[in-house]
Amino acid sequence: MRYAFWNNKGGTGKTSLAFQTITEYAIQNPNDKILVIDLCPQANLSELLMGGLVGGGSSNLSTLYTGSPSRSIGGYFQDRFSYPFQTPQINPSSYISIPAAFNNNIPTNIDLIAGDRIVELQSNSISALSITQIPGVNTYITIIDWLNDLIAAAEGEKKYDQIFIDTNPSFAIYTQIALSASQRLIVPVMADDSSRRALTNVFSLVYGLSLPSSIYNQYAFNTKLTGENRPLPKIHLVVKNRQNQYMGPSSAYASVLSSIDTDLNSVISSNPQCFTFTNLTDGIVEVRDFQTAGVVAFAKATPFSILSTGKHTMFGVDTTVKEEYLDNCITAVKRIVAQL
Repeated sequence: MRYAFWNNKGGTGKTSLAFQTITEYAIQNPNDKILVIDLCPQANLSELLMGGLVGGGSSNLSTLYTGSPSRSIGGYFQDRFSYPFQTPQINPSSYISIPAAFNNNIPTNIDLIAGDRIVELQSNSISALSITQIPGVNTYITIIDWLNDLIAAAEGEKKYDQIFIDTNPSFAIYTQIALSASQRLIVPVMADDSSRRALTNVFSLVYGLSLPSSIYNQYAFNTKLTGENRPLPKIHLVVKNRQNQYMGPSSAYASVLSSIDTDLNSVISSNPQCFTFTNLTDGIVEVRDFQTAGVVAFAKATPFSILSTGKHTMFGVDTTVKEEYLDNCITAVKRIVAQL
């Protein structure tokens, strides 16, 4: 199965949820082979997997960019510029790294195609290629299939049981490439109006719902994919993230979250094909704020389930992880993993 973490809004905790979900899944399923593809130019998920702040994740990640090709999604895209409209012989090992070789907190059954800031620079060229006019060639679909081509080559070398794709909050061409290669979407939201609007944007951008004008239909992502009999990814989970003790039934937070439920139920009723679930409770996971446990876990690039309680010293500063808070984090992440 191919999962993508995406929302058309930044700051929803997408990458932190992806890191904890992927590593916990790997811990629970040690015999499964997992491929992580980071298609966010910020490469935050890659940096976490490669060691995080304490473990030199940024420096470790930089070593992946020094080869030719770069051992990253940017390196792969760079190679595809030579063969944009045909599928060349792809050597996936040229782009895959093993995070556990750099960060011993990461399970050994995880492979990584690292994110790369160069993807942002490549974006304009990729977009231009996707609208090139070539008789008999659907250039958009050919370009949008670049990641599908890489995944097919990678699975030809080793069978992956699960593939997780991290994305950018934008709807740039590289995000479309990521979403077209995914089967299920995990969408984090927060208790604010901007998250609610972003969820509406997800419905419009991916499924063409409630577009402001019919003139956009012919250019829409869903039109281009379904026109070539390509399936659209389905929303599998909506994660209500970073909730806290103040989100009681009378709070403004609860009101926004309730509105999100109402919006989701409306779309489930009118467009059930967009979801893997028919009952809203089957597609919602609530996650409390990770608090200090989250700060320490991400600084040390460590899955919650192997993080120790008590004092942690980072750069000369002592921080305490309380058992109660850590247990809440572990429980929340396990609820997400149980839905995969």
